[in-house]
Amino acid sequence: MTLKVLVVGGGIGGLATAIALARKGHRVTVIERDPDWSVYGVGIIQQSNVVRAMEQLGVLERFIAAAFGFDAVEIFAPNGIMVARIPSPRLVEGRPANVGIGRPALQNVLAGTARELGAEVRLGVTVATLQDDGTAVAVTFSDRSNGRFDLVVGADGVNSQIRGMVLPDAETPQFTGQSVWRYNLPRHADLDALRTFNGPTGVGLVPMSQELMYMFVTTPEPGNPRYPVDGLAARMRERIANCSPVIRELGEQITDDAQVVYRPLEGMLVTGAWSRGRVVLLGDAVHATTPHLGQGAGMAIEDAIVLADELEKDKDVARACVSYRDRRYERCRYIVNASLSICYGQLGKGPPVEMHQATADMFKTVAKPI
Repeated sequence: MTLKVLVVGGGIGGLATAIALARKGHRVTVIERDPDWSVYGVGIIQQSNVVRAMEQLGVLERFIAAAFGFDAVEIFAPNGIMVARIPSPRLVEGRPANVGIGRPALQNVLAGTARELGAEVRLGVTVATLQDDGTAVAVTFSDRSNGRFDLVVGADGVNSQIRGMVLPDAETPQFTGQSVWRYNLPRHADLDALRTFNGPTGVGLVPMSQELMYMFVTTPEPGNPRYPVDGLAARMRERIANCSPVIRELGEQITDDAQVVYRPLEGMLVTGAWSRGRVVLLGDAVHATTPHLGQGAGMAIEDAIVLADELEKDKDVARACVSYRDRRYERCRYIVNASLSICYGQLGKGPPVEMHQATADMFKTVAKPI
């Protein structure tokens, strides 16, 4: 049975959903509220389960070509001494366990594939109303157009409009007390792994091409302040002033305010239903995680594959949406809670977490089939 599907949100989760459903023969329309479809220019970690998921989506060759592969995570003490190098399991033979990739490059891979598979992409459009009559969902859009769809997928992020429309009593994102700063830098020639530096200020270095790596820095930010662009580089340098010498030295290259990406960290897990009738949610819309285990995008991509799989198994769309949530809940709950535990440990709001053990446990968990 071919379904007519509306995907709300043109980010990683939404595009993965478009690809997974289009490959099953469904007709997909993606709407994205940003008329420029812009993506901030720093990188993202995609770990072994994502490499496997990209193979399942049929985009692995493009994905690997646009990325930098590596097979380990190195854990450093705050003083810069390495305490562990943790091998990552390869889940696709002949391919790296993990990759770092620029977000624009990942967007190009996914968007290009979705369009080649026939997905329609409409920019600068949002949903105005939804009405599920049990046989289809009638949708009116912000541009006053309308349509009827067999399924609507809300992949519209942590502040999901669709979640608010169909699950108004569901959990909402909560600021953790911590924020993340990101900046691109020239890659050190010996950087062949993700390097994480523990401490109240957490730092990571991620290779994403032969030429580039990016630095992420997690810091306490009481009161959830919002900073102007002017002065962001200086603020980021201030945040790493007490880190190890190698991090401070790299910080001297953080000079361009406009290239600093600053984001407050929010966490959320919808513990009840993830769907209502023919409208279903995925990714950050139902399980927004902090980046401490590098699995936010990975969980959304896996969601897309499982949703397409369940829709193939069960022709009852509403029932397939429930089965999708049943398959995904425990895995996503683990990632959200384990990531928050690291975050709260860094903030002194919970017991400190041994990063090498948390990382090893995560790799073991995500290596399991989805």
